[in-house]
Amino acid sequence: MSRLIVDDAKCNRCGICIKECPPRIIEMVEPKALPTVIPDQRERCIVCGHCVAVCPFEAISLDTMMPVDCAPVNKELLPTAEQMEHFLRSRRSIRVYKEKTVPHTVLVKLIDIARYAPSAHNSQPVQWLIVEDPAEVRKLAELVIQWMNLLVKKSPRLVEQFHFDKFVSAWERGEDRVLRGAPHIIVAHAPKDTAMAQENCAIALTYLELAAYSQGLGTCWAGYLMAAASSFPALINALALPGGHKCFGAMMVGYPKHEFRCIPLRNKPSIIWH
Repeated sequence: MSRLIVDDAKCNRCGICIKECPPRIIEMVEPKALPTVIPDQRERCIVCGHCVAVCPFEAISLDTMMPVDCAPVNKELLPTAEQMEHFLRSRRSIRVYKEKTVPHTVLVKLIDIARYAPSAHNSQPVQWLIVEDPAEVRKLAELVIQWMNLLVKKSPRLVEQFHFDKFVSAWERGEDRVLRGAPHIIVAHAPKDTAMAQENCAIALTYLELAAYSQGLGTCWAGYLMAAASSFPALINALALPGGHKCFGAMMVGYPKHEFRCIPLRNKPSIIWH
């Protein structure tokens, strides 16, 4: 919720802010009136900033968001359709990493970009845990192996389906197939009772994944850690998330050891047209 502020000297009453407001709570009571929030509807404002961002005259502000504080869209920096297509098609999930850590400033930059991911009702519930120390990452991988060992005894069908015994055997040989020797892990978490928390975290991690690729980094979803973090007390305690929060996604991050030189084939899309 925020307060709409309109600069009378700049506003030309074009009504674009009204059309772009997601909850449709802005109105002009008459053609020459200033845009105002519909009475008793202010609490429905999600502070998305659409009204601020779309106004061509910088006439619209919120009490929490001024046009001068918002970075302008630089069209010269936007990729072409061809560049974007190639960027998305050429991204790979990386499972072999260099023994090289990512600078702290770069990890911070990834989060700074990922915070612009869309979220339901602009709730922005996603919070982050960055495991920066490679030794701590290895400890997390070991805890996932412990979880797999428990399942070997309790859930043989699950073990057979996901080949957990292979992961355990590899670990005993000194090979990490869980977190793949990645130097860093980034966890997206949120209050577990938040609506759409899982989807919001997944979208934010996808933004982070693509941002990492643009920075010359490699990433891979840490699915086994995510699964273990939902039920294994030792791993839950090690992550030490805030009370009431849950891990809704985790990603390995590091520098790729090898360079991919072509784009692998994928299945043709299955589409239903109406």
